[in-house]
Amino acid sequence: MSASSGPDLGDYDLILANSSAGKDSQAALDVVAQAARDAGVTDRVIVVHADLGRMEWPGTRKLAAEHAAHYGLPIRIVRREIVDSVTGERRPQDLLDQIEGRGRWPDAARRYCTSDHKRAPSHRLMTALVRERQHLGRPVRILNVFGFRAEESPARARREPFRRDDRASNGRRHVDEWLPIHGWTTAQVWERIATAGTRPHPAYAAGMPRLSCRFCVLASRSALVRSAQLNPELAAEYAAVEARIGHDFRHGLPMVEIVAQARSAPALHEAERWAA
Repeated sequence: MSASSGPDLGDYDLILANSSAGKDSQAALDVVAQAARDAGVTDRVIVVHADLGRMEWPGTRKLAAEHAAHYGLPIRIVRREIVDSVTGERRPQDLLDQIEGRGRWPDAARRYCTSDHKRAPSHRLMTALVRERQHLGRPVRILNVFGFRAEESPARARREPFRRDDRASNGRRHVDEWLPIHGWTTAQVWERIATAGTRPHPAYAAGMPRLSCRFCVLASRSALVRSAQLNPELAAEYAAVEARIGHDFRHGLPMVEIVAQARSAPALHEAERWAA
């Protein structure tokens, strides 16, 4: 399904445009904003940013807000929260703290970083937004939009550009998922961003191919090394956690090795992309 043959936005009570502030969600947001204007439903669009705390590149949350403001759209920030064992109150927990508590890093088979820090907080937001619309007297219809592209990985290539999200749907809400730029190339993404006039994150100009966690466990080795060159203090924190829990950042690639290579290697102008 191409952007031009996407769903009828007028069929939805809420349109959630998920933004990491990375290039793909940046381009997808432009598509959604235009489609909403064309359908006369801009007032139904909310930009959603999952704040990953220390794991994010500096300025990411601010940039996501900047992108939303460019289109005059509201933004809601979500993040993982836990109940404090001492105070009994809810408080934010970032991924590195969770990893130390669990004693193991996430991996391709156990991506709790995604489920706990992105999906679950987003679903809690849906619950709150649906509660605000109880007056409708029927299940609230939500269109959940992501910038996932088939070119990024085999797993994302298998995703349907438009589908019902059974995991997010329940008796109070019907949730559909739309990937408006699923079939786009990287070149098309950058062309759309240039036309839109929104600002990309500076991590791209520094050599990073994607804007995920600064140290994604699925990233290419060169991307991890480049990130360690750009974020030496956080890399040292990761290495310290790795030593304390006795579990390597990635099987066969401990963070201490990444840090050592970052110190000895020349600055990389372009790191390798990864498929995840």
